[in-house]
Parts: sequence; structure tokens; C-alpha cells
Amino acid sequence: MGSGKSTIGRHLAARLRVPFADLDDVIVQRAGKSIPDIFAEDGECVFRALEGEELAEACANHKPQVIGTGGGIVMSAPNRERMKKAGRVIWLDASPEILADRIRGDANRPLLKGVDPLVKSRELHRKRSPLYEECANLKACTGETQIEEAVDTIMAFLSELGPVNANSD
Repeated sequence: MGSGKSTIGRHLAARLRVPFADLDDVIVQRAGKSIPDIFAEDGECVFRALEGEELAEACANHKPQVIGTGGGIVMSAPNRERMKKAGRVIWLDASPEILADRIRGDANRPLLKGVDPLVKSRELHRKRSPLYEECANLKACTGETQIEEAVDTIMAFLSELGPVNANSD
């Protein structure tokens, strides 16, 4: 939460001249309700199931695109495998302190309901970082970095690797 996935994802997609798919937006559209409402009415497990379904559909597309996921997508082993097979996985990382400052007071973040953002950011960072380490091709630090700097770093990395063949194993 707060690492810049949606913002940097949109800028990266524009630079690459490919579509951008924000899975949170797709889930909201398909469910017909906000993410906080999904969490409140159906629970986090339902949200995570929807997230996995939308990731599977986006990855099955096999067309060049940038997919912005929620930060918790890595908690599922099948999701990590799906992302690794589909293309390049970029981990946008920042310190829990910076993330907490960015997300403080954001009512659209159900995981923050009734908790200290710094405590929650530290907890999520501790749980998720090893999983991102497992599946990410690049860790881009977005704490003090400007959007265009982060996009430049990712573009340089992608150009070094060359095209992705999503059908290869």
C-alpha cells in the first residue's frame, strides 16, 4: 500500500505504449462495489479470491501490458507462479515509514481500518518482502524516488532483458 503501483504502472504503460490494467479497478468494476465494501460485506478471503481470478485472466491475455496488482497478491503461491510465468515482476518497495505517511487517513484501504498505519505497514512489509524477493525480477525503491526516475529505472531494466515470451516455461 502506497508504493506507487497504480501511478508508476500507468506511467510505465504509457512509456511502453501498452495498456495498463489496475486489478483493483477491475475488481471494483466487476463486483459493482468498492474494495472497502467487498472487505466489509464479503471479507478479505473473497477479495483475495477475486484478485486471483482477475490476475489469472489478465495473465492469460498474453498481450504486452502492465498489470498493477494489490500488494497482497504475493501472499498466494499460485499468484506468484502465475506472475513469474506471465512476464517481468517489478517490486515497488519503500520503507514502512514512508508508506505509512502516504496512506495515513486513506479510507479506501480496508486493511488500515482501526489500526496504526505504521504498525500495519511494518507488519505487511515483514510478511510480504520475502515473497516479493522470491518472485520479483527487479526491486525498484520508490521511497524518495520521483515517478519518472522510477519509470526510467524500470525501463532500463526491461531494455537489458529484452522481450518476454509469455508462452515459454
